Amino acid sequence: MKITNVHAHAISVPLEEAFYFSQGWVHQRSSLIVEIETDAGITGWGECLCHGLQPPQIAAAFIENAFKPLLLNRDPFDVEVIWEQMYNLSRPYGQGGSAVNAISGIDIAIWDIIGKSLNKPIHALIGGAFRSEIQPYATGFYRTKAGHYPQDSYAEAQAYINKGFRAMKLKIGFGVDEDIAFIHQMREKVGPDIRLMADANGAYSVGSARRIIRETESAKPYFLEELLAPEDLEGYKQIRNQGSTYIAAGEQVFGKRGYQPWLSQNALDIIQPDLCSSGGITECKKIAALAQAHETRIIPHVWGSGIGIAASLQFIASLPPSPLGLFAEEPMLEFDQSDHPFRKDLINDGISFSDGMVQISKEPGIGVEVNRSIIESFKIN
Repeated sequence: MKITNVHAHAISVPLEEAFYFSQGWVHQRSSLIVEIETDAGITGWGECLCHGLQPPQIAAAFIENAFKPLLLNRDPFDVEVIWEQMYNLSRPYGQGGSAVNAISGIDIAIWDIIGKSLNKPIHALIGGAFRSEIQPYATGFYRTKAGHYPQDSYAEAQAYINKGFRAMKLKIGFGVDEDIAFIHQMREKVGPDIRLMADANGAYSVGSARRIIRETESAKPYFLEELLAPEDLEGYKQIRNQGSTYIAAGEQVFGKRGYQPWLSQNALDIIQPDLCSSGGITECKKIAALAQAHETRIIPHVWGSGIGIAASLQFIASLPPSPLGLFAEEPMLEFDQSDHPFRKDLINDGISFSDGMVQISKEPGIGVEVNRSIIESFKIN
């Protein structure tokens, strides 16, 4: 079996109502979908993470101009060889960012091909599944120009509870005093049994982060995410152990080399590699091995289309609890609930969520079928 073609589909759609978080306004939802064809008639699908402020054409340019020539006529089963060659090729102008985003989408698509060719889900090919279902947490709580806060957030939280969520992640980063009050207000509204997390998207300095950690401890947030800039390794080392709340980050750390100093220096309680950004299946399994060796938990970042969610479920299925035991802390699935037309329709609503849990698909590859018409409807390149 040989790779015969590689397509980078940049898709985007304007939002009916723009929303904002600590780093800016999101006016559209975008993604970069990777399609790889083979001479066996098997097509693989992957995704490159596009944050709300990131144009998908950047990753598309890497694929079309740098990686596609390297991929043509290659055997998909040489997936690790291909990964290392792509990384080495782009090393002088990559090592992170959209270069590794692009590698990630390609790698996921290749694993989708391998799974389909063997009629196996990806988790069965990378060591098996430690679980058949996973607890999701709802990501949302973005703000709009016409919104009223915290009242709108109360209603949003209740809607998630009504859907069956038992965990949710707040958006913070709107000012130290406001964030502290907001976390306490939300704890009071949802009660003690809902797991609450909060994400600042790198909004704060060490001193401000320290205040948030200490002054929200009684509200018992499960973790606080990206309180500091993603480059601030030393700052994270300072704020860890300021209280009982877990400190999480890592969605903007790339590959095993990127994660190595964070793990060896014990900077975080929880690392959050994104499968569609941090290197795909091939590299994220290596990141997971490093994390296990350093007794550091993984709760992956997931913020993409249905393809990214489906692939992330396959990866999460393969993650051992750290440490393993009868009452081990399990990983969770970040399940974005904000406005996103590519989440359900792109994969024919292929994610099963019931009784507060998401099921791990046992279908071949990433476990879902892709609706090509959605790509054609929203394609911009």
